[in-house]
Amino acid sequence: MGSTGDKIKGKANEAIGKIKQGVGEATDNPRLKGEGRVQETKGKAQQLKGEVKDTLKRGIDRA
Repeated sequence: MGSTGDKIKGKANEAIGKIKQGVGEATDNPRLKGEGRVQETKGKAQQLKGEVKDTLKRGIDRA
């Protein structure tokens, strides 16, 4: 997957994770809150992966 795809999937996972956390908080569901935190963290990691790919590509293109 390309860097843009990683960033898009990351943003989606981060948003869904935040929603799950909010619903878990509203319904007093600790399992859902925990799932949301995990999914949000996964999304942030995917976005970082996309940024790293971009950085590496720019470095290779300059060489």
